[in-house]
Amino acid sequence: MQTHLARPLRVALAQIDTTVGDLEGNAARMIEWIERARAEGCDLVVFPELALTGYPPEDLVLKPSFIRDNLRHRDRVVEASRGIAVVAGFVDLELDIYNAAFFAHDGELKGVYHKVYLPNYGVFDEERYFQRGRRCPLFVLAGVRIGVSICEDAWYPTGPISVQAAHGAELLININGSPYHRGKRVARETMIATRAMDSRAFLAWVNLVGGQDELVFDGNSVVFDPEGQLLAHAGSFTEELLVVDLDIGSVFGERLHDTRLRQEARRLTHVDLEVSQVTISQWPAPRPGGPRRGPLTRPLDGPAEVYAALVCGTRDYVRKSGAFDTVVLGLSGGIDSSLTACVAVDALGRENVVGAIMPSRHTSSASLEDACCLARALGIRTHQLPIEGIREAYGATLAEVFRGLPPDLAEENIQARIRGNLLMALSNKFGWMVLTTGNKSEMATGYATLYGDMAGGFAVLKDIPKTTVYELARYRNSLGKVIPERVLTRPPSAELRDDQKDTDSLPPYEALDPILQGYVEDDRSFEELVAAGHDAETVRRVIGLVDRSEYKRRQAAPGVKITPRAFGRDRRMPITNRYLPDGIRGDRSR
Repeated sequence: MQTHLARPLRVALAQIDTTVGDLEGNAARMIEWIERARAEGCDLVVFPELALTGYPPEDLVLKPSFIRDNLRHRDRVVEASRGIAVVAGFVDLELDIYNAAFFAHDGELKGVYHKVYLPNYGVFDEERYFQRGRRCPLFVLAGVRIGVSICEDAWYPTGPISVQAAHGAELLININGSPYHRGKRVARETMIATRAMDSRAFLAWVNLVGGQDELVFDGNSVVFDPEGQLLAHAGSFTEELLVVDLDIGSVFGERLHDTRLRQEARRLTHVDLEVSQVTISQWPAPRPGGPRRGPLTRPLDGPAEVYAALVCGTRDYVRKSGAFDTVVLGLSGGIDSSLTACVAVDALGRENVVGAIMPSRHTSSASLEDACCLARALGIRTHQLPIEGIREAYGATLAEVFRGLPPDLAEENIQARIRGNLLMALSNKFGWMVLTTGNKSEMATGYATLYGDMAGGFAVLKDIPKTTVYELARYRNSLGKVIPERVLTRPPSAELRDDQKDTDSLPPYEALDPILQGYVEDDRSFEELVAAGHDAETVRRVIGLVDRSEYKRRQAAPGVKITPRAFGRDRRMPITNRYLPDGIRGDRSR
């Protein structure tokens, strides 16, 4: 067994939560974490993509003053690199602007890398903002050749990482702002391990953590060895300084026995990147004691991962907004408001969550009891605001114009809008943010009331299908039972008329949600959905509901992205749109 390190390097990955636009605060946070890494005896500390500006900065980068201020605060962080090397993301200015990473050491800027591959799909719009990088500097620190790249650069087998490896890089650093969606982590880590193995180099991959508007970042930073074996793993949805000692001397031996890099170097002549080398130091600093192994924190998975994403995204949206400390939501006694209340309490603390119980003549005693039971179990404040008197006043005002017409959706939606008005009144009076409680199945089909249950500042469950709502509620109860069992077993109902059930207006969620996934997330056609085994009439009906409801979704509050294709940043359909898919043509009513 080897008892010492050959050419050792102690690396820290600073998995931090930054705030978009808070240049001063982000710089101060980075300097604080540099101090922590220095105290741990690290040679190098690495921060995520655009850590200085927060990610994604979007149109802030179109403001010249923002670019200048970002460079000024970059210099503050560079100055803090006394006795340690620092790699961190910022926006560089060189005739045009670049998504960039700087390499600093001992208070000096040693070089800058510009991101080569700019993603322009899904939630990403980087070609709108940045110029493509064309330089590929290598940095020699303590005798170790280090290559730096940014996020999307790692997803291409032939690109900056392969160029750096072919030119001798032994440690590959990839800094990231990789947003979360369910199921992404495993595929991402497989890709990172493959890059390390193909390059026969160590690969340190650091990611942001925290929420930014609809996006949430899961962290899960990792380090892989030249054989693609996991050396260190940071936690999910939590800030962490991941410290690990690397035996860089092992890279030379690995490459002697694997000639693929030589062949790759001959094939890379077409990659238009200018390679250079910056030598900082040739000899490792003495370090007493044995090697430090990085922690292998087990990442979250399944409903625990999704629930943590909701908590993280909700917490950061409320706190980073700077205008709210407390949230308020309507407690109906149903599954959606129950889960939303649990997420809010776990994100913000029970003292910062208020429930409004707003019964009508259609509210069942079971719903009222369950809402009160949930509030007691969570320990949150509640206000009882019956709406029947207000509903009667609306009815009296509209009686003449509605004369002779039977009650219908108009009367139902009035109740939802009364509740929305009451919640917004509480928000205005006390400075509370309103959390809406609708889920993705409802948002997709338009089973929600504009200016009613859709009114609010943040939609916690906006990207959570109804069947997943139940899965998450059961998971939350496994941590400590707070949601009454009856809420999990009663048929869901909006309770806007007597004996109402969701299935009066929608297919059963067990049938609806797979169709929505196919149509909304995977862009499957009518024929493909029917061929997959779904009932043709149900598919036709669901597609019509989705397409007719785009105008509602445009007016919905933002919510945490959980699925691979969320409404809003991911799926951008025109509101006025006459395209009728085959199988729907001639059957769709307006």
